[in-house]
Amino acid sequence: MPAKSKIQDEQEAIRWIEEGKTYSWIVEQYKTKYNIETTPSLWASFRSRRGLKRRTARNTELIPWTVKEEHWFAYPLAMLRIEARVREGFKLRDVDAKRHASWKEFLKEENAVVYYDPDTEEGFHYVPREASDTDIIRQPKQATRKL
Repeated sequence: MPAKSKIQDEQEAIRWIEEGKTYSWIVEQYKTKYNIETTPSLWASFRSRRGLKRRTARNTELIPWTVKEEHWFAYPLAMLRIEARVREGFKLRDVDAKRHASWKEFLKEENAVVYYDPDTEEGFHYVPREASDTDIIRQPKQATRKL
């Protein structure tokens, strides 16, 4: 016999997820409202099982590399993640929308694209756009990102 679900009201949970409530917020609500301990991973699994829209954008066209841990917080990578969110129709916070617009303007003015070289200290670089560049990144000869 399967274990009894901790989720008391699926429609409520679906509504919260669709409203964009964070998993941490839902965990806290469940503790307060139902006195039930849950975890963010429980809510991520619930979202996935119900076929609800992913909270993060996955765009291997914009981020085709396996990025080294020391480069995870590089500004160009953060901007590529925001661009992926824009392309997938996610709503941006005002601060992110402003940063994104400024960054896109920078790329345009500099006629540059993002290039990733994992063997350098910085990892990410801006390089002059070439005729073969079809997007805002320099495509690697072969994608290295694991799906």
